[in-house]
Amino acid sequence: MAVHELAGQPAPFTLLANIPRLITAYFSERPDPDEPAQRIVFGTSGHRGSALKRSFNEAHVLAVTQAICDVRKKHRISGPLFLGIDTHALSEPARVSALEVLTANGVATMIDQDGRYTPTPVISHAILAYNRGRRDGLADGIVITPSHNPPEDGGIKYNPPHGGPSETSLSAEIETRANSLLARAAEEVPRVPIGQARNAPTTHYHDYVTGYTADLASVLDIDAIRGARVRIGVDPLGGAGVAFWPAIAERYGINIEVVNKEVDPTFRFMPLDWDGRIRMDCSSPHAMANLIALSKRFDVAFGNDADHDRHGIVTPSCGLMNPNHYLAVAIDYLFSHRTRWPATLAIGKTVVSSSLIDRVAAACGRRLTEVPVGFKWFVKGLGEGALGFAGEESAGASFVRKDGSVWTTDKDGLLLGLLAAEMCAVTQRDPGESYEALTRRYGAPVYERIDAPATREQKARLARLTRGELHAAMLAGEPIEEVLTHAPGDCNPIGGIKVSTRNGWFAARPSGTEDVYKIYAESFIGTEHLRRVQSEAHALVSVALK
Repeated sequence: MAVHELAGQPAPFTLLANIPRLITAYFSERPDPDEPAQRIVFGTSGHRGSALKRSFNEAHVLAVTQAICDVRKKHRISGPLFLGIDTHALSEPARVSALEVLTANGVATMIDQDGRYTPTPVISHAILAYNRGRRDGLADGIVITPSHNPPEDGGIKYNPPHGGPSETSLSAEIETRANSLLARAAEEVPRVPIGQARNAPTTHYHDYVTGYTADLASVLDIDAIRGARVRIGVDPLGGAGVAFWPAIAERYGINIEVVNKEVDPTFRFMPLDWDGRIRMDCSSPHAMANLIALSKRFDVAFGNDADHDRHGIVTPSCGLMNPNHYLAVAIDYLFSHRTRWPATLAIGKTVVSSSLIDRVAAACGRRLTEVPVGFKWFVKGLGEGALGFAGEESAGASFVRKDGSVWTTDKDGLLLGLLAAEMCAVTQRDPGESYEALTRRYGAPVYERIDAPATREQKARLARLTRGELHAAMLAGEPIEEVLTHAPGDCNPIGGIKVSTRNGWFAARPSGTEDVYKIYAESFIGTEHLRRVQSEAHALVSVALK
């Protein structure tokens, strides 16, 4: 991928989003339900789009919210719904639209008491806290966010009573119902004017900040962080956690400096990402350039995406850590320091995460559960106490409380950032230094993801590829030991193929939004070997797709 000449640099004024135009488009533009790009696609991350492209307009939010109300009724979910938003410009008007529909449907809705932004993991935590010990009248939640997407985008996703991303079958129900409503221009959707909705008896004002912050001591060693006086730097990247960090620092007396407290819907303070666009991707060295430049000021620093379900860890020793590296370090630390965790707790990873995690898990004597891409596959394991830690290569993870009980069933970027501070306090070295120690024991992998062009038909074929269609016995000079089309941890299809040798592997999966497929690859031999793996992977897949 060619890197834009302004990547990592401040965004020029000409690239900033026109917010008045965007909000106007949200209310005035009408999507065409016969145009595939303007229909509702409700995956595990919900529906995302831009009002300027008629893919995230008021009609979409009305239809999705009504579909959620219908699904709640069908599945007898009768408890309160926790409603949160991030800092994207379209999130505020979408919250109004959603609340109008929820109120008209008689859904008890929990909104922030001060109208503040609410991270995705905070919604998951609130759902689980409410449902603990209950069998009926269960709560669920909606988060209005397009995650790390550019400022012009909006998004809405649903977390059912288990607190995590909705499962495939439930997402399909919501999508089908929402598109049937969209086809009728959402005319069947009941609404209550926002003034009435805010004062309705079903609307409740909830203290999300205190509820989440007060419980952190049950999952982290806050005393160690405070006692060691760890110097922590935080850049919320203008996201939903902006009110949480000062509250955490004040409550626990820990040394947190928020280096950027600004919230602006243009995200004009963000350095441009690799392609010259503004994107709140905390795993990108370009988007995280401001915090990386400050790395020597802190013992550890971290940033989060707009809804704070992802983490980016910055250390004095190595700058921004590769997400796979940090996952391995976090697992090694947690399973050697959480002495109250049951011996049965396993480690969850996605099939495209680093094999270094496999080696760490084996050394810890813990079972490894490998699942398809998507945090939804970890929800059951975290909720039922089978997994102690679950993480994916795209910088998303969560883990259980100190007593082994569930914390969140969605990714928690705040938690993983604070864990880095705990590691500094307890081990007296930053996570980058801990990673170097791991590589001396288990090897130093080289990991990369690249894209290759593919038509819609080729992507569909790749998703259905079988082991027998891959005609090869060797990969980059080594015998192929394993070919997977289903994840070994839960036997679900991975939507592509993974090929492994002793010292390397690749996985190929179609993109859900672009005319490309993704090749994930890793080598424990070195960069030259990785390039061979990537080259041969592309050739093998190309032949299989013909």
